[in-house]
Parts: sequence; C-alpha cells; structure tokens
Amino acid sequence: MTKETPLLEVVNIHKRFTGVYALRGVSLAFERGQIYHLLGENGCGKSTLIKIISGAQPPDEGELVIEGARHAKLTPLESLSAGIETVYQDLSLLPNMSVAENVALTSELAEHAGKLARTFNRRALAETAARALEAVGLPGDANFQKTLIEQLPLATRQLVAIARAIASEAKFVIMDEPTTSLTQKEVDNLIAVLAKLRAEGVAVLFVSHKLDECYAIGGEVIVLRDGQKMAQGPIENYTKAQISELMTGKHLSTERYRAEGAEGASQVVLDVNALGRKGQFADVSFKLHKGEILGVTGLLDSGRNELARALAGVAPADLGTVTLDGMRVRLHSPADAKAQRIGYVPEDRLNEGLFLDKPIRDNVVTAMISSLRDRFGQIDRKRAQELAERTVKDLQIATPDVDKPVQSLSGGNQQRVLIGRWLAIDPRVLILHGPTVGVDVGSKDIIYRIMQRLSKEGIGIILISDDLPELLQNCDRILMMKKGRIANEYRADRLNEADLYHALLSEAA
Repeated sequence: MTKETPLLEVVNIHKRFTGVYALRGVSLAFERGQIYHLLGENGCGKSTLIKIISGAQPPDEGELVIEGARHAKLTPLESLSAGIETVYQDLSLLPNMSVAENVALTSELAEHAGKLARTFNRRALAETAARALEAVGLPGDANFQKTLIEQLPLATRQLVAIARAIASEAKFVIMDEPTTSLTQKEVDNLIAVLAKLRAEGVAVLFVSHKLDECYAIGGEVIVLRDGQKMAQGPIENYTKAQISELMTGKHLSTERYRAEGAEGASQVVLDVNALGRKGQFADVSFKLHKGEILGVTGLLDSGRNELARALAGVAPADLGTVTLDGMRVRLHSPADAKAQRIGYVPEDRLNEGLFLDKPIRDNVVTAMISSLRDRFGQIDRKRAQELAERTVKDLQIATPDVDKPVQSLSGGNQQRVLIGRWLAIDPRVLILHGPTVGVDVGSKDIIYRIMQRLSKEGIGIILISDDLPELLQNCDRILMMKKGRIANEYRADRLNEADLYHALLSEAA
C-alpha cells in the first residue's frame, strides 16, 4: 500500500432487487481527510450503496477495496473492524442503555467478535465517552453519561450517535441525514466536528437533502440518479440548479410556487385564541383563512412542534379556544381533530404516521375505516381499493400495486401516502409538520405543487417547518415562534431568506 492508495474504493458495483437495478456499475474512490456529499433523489441508490459499504448487504457484482485489500463483500463486523462507522438515519442506538454504553458500542462489538461484553471497563468507558461527547458539544459529566438514551430528545440522540463514531476512532464515517433533527446551532457545531475529523485524516460520506449545509461544509459532491453515478467533483464547482438537474434529470424552479394569495382570504376557517400548554407555549393567537397557506417556524425549543401537536389533539392545549368555521371546538384527542376534519401529517412519518409493514391501501384508508364498513361491520374491500388507487394516481405515488408494503416506497412517496390518508377525510384544515423532511428535491417539487392545488380547492393549510426556502416559496404569511409565543408575523412575498434567517436566530421574542 502506498501513500496515494485511497482509503476506500467502490469498484464497478452492481445491485439488483427482483430484477430492478438499485446500483449499476458505480465506481468511487474515497481519500483520507476528505468530505463527500452523497446526493440524489430517494430511490436513486444512496441507501443501497451505504448498506454495501457498511456490510448490511452484499453487492451482486464488483468489489470493495479497503486500504488496498480487496473484498467481494463485507459483513457488518468486518466493516466495523476496518474502521467504517455508520450513523444511520434511525440512529441504531439501544434505548435501554446509557449514553456512555451506546458511545462505546462500536468498539465493544469490534473487540468481542460482534457480541457485547458482560461487563464494561467503566473507567476507560467514562474517559472515552467524555472525550467523544465533548467533541460534539454534549456534556461529558457522569450524570449525562448515565442517562438512558430513551430519556433524551431526538436531537440529542443524533449527537450521541455521532459521538459513537468519534469514540471508535473510525477511519471512514458515513452520516445518513445527520442534521434532520438538529437546530442551527447544533448544525454549526457539527460542521466544526466534521472539520476536525477531516484534519485528523478521517474520510466522511455525508448524505443530505439540504444543499446549503453541503456548501457550508465543503468537499466533494457525488450525485446518483437511477443507480448510476452522474457526477463527482468539488461542490463549489456546481450550482444548486446544476445539482438539482443532475439529480432529477429536469430543471426545477427555485421561484415561488405561491403565485397569488388565497382566493378565500376574507373567510376565516380556523381562529386560534390565547392557546397554551403549560411549559410549552402560551398565548398563541392567529387566524387561518380559507385556501391560505400559513407558515409557522422557529427553533426546536420555540414551541412550534408542540403547537402542531395541540392543534391535532395529540398533546391538547390547557388554555385558550379554537374556533372552526365560526363554531368553537374541543381538540382533546386525535379523534376529536379527525371528527372536525382537521388532518395532521406528523414530522416523524416512520414512528408517528405510517404502518410500515402494512400495504399502501391500508395506510391510505386508515382515517376512513368507519365510513368504509358495510352493514355487517366488515370493510368494503372494493371501496377501499378504489380509494387507495385514486389516491396513488392523484398524488403521483410511484408504485405498481397498492398491496405493496408502504416501507417499499421511497421517502417522498411514503410522505404522499400519509398526505393522501388525510385528504380522504375531505379536510377543512390540513396541518403539515415538516412535510419534506428527508425528501429529495424531485419529491419536494411534487409535494409543493400538491399543496398549492389543495389551497386552490379551499383547504386551509398550516405548514410547520424550519426549511426557510420552503416557507418562502409556498406560504402567504409566516408566523415566527420564540420561547413559546408568536414573536413576529411576515408576508412571505415581501421577505427574503437572509432576513428570515437573521430573525430566526435573534434572541429577542
């Protein structure tokens, strides 16, 4: 092995599933101390490539070359032993174990042939965990190390998973959508961590749909489309428009989707007055008009997420009133919200929204089961099938069969299944909580166009998001929450991203 030998090479990799190519002849070389951004639409082969490198799946053809050593395939343990650490989107942490034990997970598995030891060297464990946790901006003290993972918020778990990769002294780190749940401050901290890893000679494969973050991090970009490598090179050599076109094969507009305001702007469909939930948000008041798209944004601790859950009846408000079409309503449960024809698409579609192992049909009709029953109490299969097929066609869900499990779909198609479920109840109000989290640019475009069409049909939409371009492109008005209250209101067509970003990070409420 020479100094010029790449740390890892992927050589002419092919992978097929039931005759369909997930990867077709992909070859890549990863150098030490370099950051690579793996970009592409959902379904382009990104996840398959990650699984082959991490040993979760074998390739059908091709080979992996690690520091000059050739491998037809890897097992997960062989990948870990070779210094390859993967921070998956689902984090792969053990919820009933402590922070420190999870941080030590990789090194323990590698040292004990894939099994966890009966006892840990607690002193060495604490020292290793403290260094790794502090590197990602988390406390390294004993109390935090003893905390169970299940007791931590999602954003903190994400940082613990990244700390685990640092603790293992990995040579090659794969980060799959690592910033999905992080605040901007935590993202900035992660960028500093990546710079440190790069300086220490670690190679990083960074998977993200957020191009602004990729540009801020720097390095090389790798674009996949339909299982093939379309481009690779320094990210500064490509514009956002060029990358989007390489990913999708078509030109996507960055202009506002919202060409005009809501047609029924004078008619109030939802009136929220002095709404509050103890310890989370207080005195929230706003009006949503028929056909309006109202954006709500703020940092993770702003109360925006809790407001969404309160309006959906998931975590009801303690104070205040909600009036729907002139009538006061109680939203004490999700069933109450559904009865009032308020649809809610949650931020975490995998854990809160979808039944992943169930067919697409069942996921679509879930909110309509009671109205689909015949006089014997049985679900009318024909009507359910027709509803599901109509939803698939209407929302451009890419599937050959509504009997396919929803987990077989890409993230963007899964999200449209979830939106379709609530469209089936003919909603008066639709709450979309982070509707394009983990969704590629092509699917974003489809979802945005669906939103605009629903607005024209008179549905009032509340879009809760921290994606500033998404808010500016789609909304009529934007409410900014800080410290559990509405701090400001903006006209989206009179605002630019820089001003909105500055206002978001300002401490004043």
